[in-house]
Amino acid sequence: MEPILEVKNLRKNYRDFSLKDISFRLDRGYIMGFIGQNGAGKSTTIKLIMNLLKRDGGEIKVFGKDNIKHEMEVKNKIGFVYDECYFYEELTVLEMKEIIASFYKEWDDDLFSKYIKKFDIPQKKKIKDLSKGMKMKFSLAIALSHNADLLIMDEPTSGLDPVVRSEILDILSNIIQDENKSVFFSTHITSDLDKIADYIVLIDNGEIILSSSKDEILENYGLIKGNKELLNDEIKKRFVGVKINNFGFEGLVDDKKQMKRILGDKVLIEKPTLEDVMLYYTRRDFNV
Repeated sequence: MEPILEVKNLRKNYRDFSLKDISFRLDRGYIMGFIGQNGAGKSTTIKLIMNLLKRDGGEIKVFGKDNIKHEMEVKNKIGFVYDECYFYEELTVLEMKEIIASFYKEWDDDLFSKYIKKFDIPQKKKIKDLSKGMKMKFSLAIALSHNADLLIMDEPTSGLDPVVRSEILDILSNIIQDENKSVFFSTHITSDLDKIADYIVLIDNGEIILSSSKDEILENYGLIKGNKELLNDEIKKRFVGVKINNFGFEGLVDDKKQMKRILGDKVLIEKPTLEDVMLYYTRRDFNV
């Protein structure tokens, strides 16, 4: 089946930063976590997908169509949620909705009303008077009310309290019960993706350094802990990254079964979180 989002060899050059041949694909019915440290290239990639920046090379297809040649058609089927509120703060929720609804061919007022009620958002309240969590829910209600098939989210849970974050993650999980819809979720809060992501793409310094299903990552990768005397040059080569202190070492490997065969019971092997994986790939002082 044709992917809902396909990025091939995407390039964007700045004076002090470049996206270097970014490639990945997202199929229908899945949530993809796009992770990396702040400044890694996540927001730049999203702006290129949305044609808010001009790319210097590569190809972006959404629903099988070029995102520039078919920009209006494509954007009508994308729901976009920023990390910040870009609405007119002096308008009420209802007034802002009326403006936004006019831009979408398939706007559904009944669906919007359903989400506003579900999220308990007061329609007559000015946007400036909403909490950060309420603003994010309003953004989500807007994104979900024009029958979008692809939801693109840029740091949507940053700065939210745990209860609101959990609510939003539940909403996203429900969305993809419709197997025609997908979510592209950019964040540096990887614990959110431990709960809901199907696929993980890790970007660092403008390059994709890991792209895999979340289950494969958590199944194959391992956090290894042991005595630092075990770390000869041959063993070190098998680590993604390792940190050493006076008490021993801790490191990340991408094949824990292999390490178990080599070191056996001399080490402790634990399942890593996505945060562990991101840190060991991107922290220069961890790398071997």
